[in-house]
Amino acid sequence: MEKRDAYLIVDFGTGNLRAAVVAATGEPLGLSTEDIVYHRDKNYQDSIYFDPEEAWQRILWLSKNALEKAGEVRVRAITATSQREGIVVLDTRGQSVVGMPNIDHRGRAREAAISDKDFIYQKTGRYPTSLFSALKVKGFLEVYGESKMGKILSISDWIEYMFCGVTHYEHSQASETLLYDVAEKKWSEQLLQLFAIDKKILPDVVQAGDALGKIKPGIAGQLGIDGGAVVMAGGADTQLAALSAYADEEDVVIVSGTTTPIVKLVNQYITDPRQRTWTGRHVIDGQFMLEANAGVTGLNYQRLKKIFYPNETYKVMERELDGVKDFQCIAALGSLLADEKKPLIRGGFVFPVPVNHELSRGDFAWATLWDIACSIYENFKSLHSVSPVIKDNILTCGGGMESKTLRRFLAVLTDRKVQINDNYRLASVTGGAMLCNKTMGNGPGFKSTTITVEPENSDMDYSSLYQQWKENRAALKKIFE
Repeated sequence: MEKRDAYLIVDFGTGNLRAAVVAATGEPLGLSTEDIVYHRDKNYQDSIYFDPEEAWQRILWLSKNALEKAGEVRVRAITATSQREGIVVLDTRGQSVVGMPNIDHRGRAREAAISDKDFIYQKTGRYPTSLFSALKVKGFLEVYGESKMGKILSISDWIEYMFCGVTHYEHSQASETLLYDVAEKKWSEQLLQLFAIDKKILPDVVQAGDALGKIKPGIAGQLGIDGGAVVMAGGADTQLAALSAYADEEDVVIVSGTTTPIVKLVNQYITDPRQRTWTGRHVIDGQFMLEANAGVTGLNYQRLKKIFYPNETYKVMERELDGVKDFQCIAALGSLLADEKKPLIRGGFVFPVPVNHELSRGDFAWATLWDIACSIYENFKSLHSVSPVIKDNILTCGGGMESKTLRRFLAVLTDRKVQINDNYRLASVTGGAMLCNKTMGNGPGFKSTTITVEPENSDMDYSSLYQQWKENRAALKKIFE
């Protein structure tokens, strides 16, 4: 049997690690996934890390498993995508020391000491917090010292480094460090000086899709991959997800995953006078990504499914959601709103008492999705106030978009057509494969089917439910503040 040309894509998310083999035609051929193992660092109050060597062995195992599932393939290219804000520290010999994910906040104690936050926002498009890499670096250096740090890489850049041995930092990932001038597209001497960080720890920046080198012979042999396979620069998971949705300039994309970024692609560097939004580099050269983020959304839905629907599928949930005709419940579950100065620290479900005998688990699932949809809509409005949304459609992707109810809610709230491609579940992986396709000269895109959800006329008073959601959320914030 003739071997099919294919690409190996590694996707290191916040909760899950996966390896996928995708045909050069776009067809997923093999997928292997598992949860990421994190550990606590007792030297900090709020720190979590992963062991790079442990993670690398899991990446090799998942890659081998995905390749076995794929059958007879010729891997032409390898790339990676990952959570943003996460980094891996290499020592001066190039050995991996520690991995700090986006949920690591070892630099939180230093937030108050940051000077000239307005300047940082203007340069980086981000209000400086311990989420971003510069504060992780500072926290690491305070405990472990400079002798332990040779270079830092984003997680996706580290994976590619492990495959080919070339240190680098891709532009969309560099945007998340607070050390990178987004408008100028380069590391900033001013920001490095402000954070007192030596530039020598930063590798050269590269463009997504750039060929970095060939796979290391030993790893090629271990995985059964041709030694001529090219390792290329990938990018941040949100940017690659947007790429998979075929987003173009002025398009808005909702990426529904563990969190939900709402992004707009623009051709110039835009900042918000109120500093509510982020702006970073897209994986397409010359484009920027303006963003508001609804925070933890899909993760809430996954965890509540385990409570209310522990043994059922999402399809069962959708059938029960279709049966919810009479409003019983409103939720506020801690998602973020760009217009709020302080986040909601406690949430819950609000429903009439005494408890109605008709209140069902479907009502709680409905309320959870309504909370997600309303939170996305609030952030969409903030994005629109910074850069007006002129198109009558919104592109969507990510596993959360499996819910047809959520798609319907978003269409109603935004009064726009909601469009989703059939590759939405593997959005970041598909984006990585599209980068490989372009670099290998096969054209950037794949065939896909698009589903469109139109704003509907309904007997349900969505406008009233939206107002109730706002009022209940405000009431909960007031109580717990």
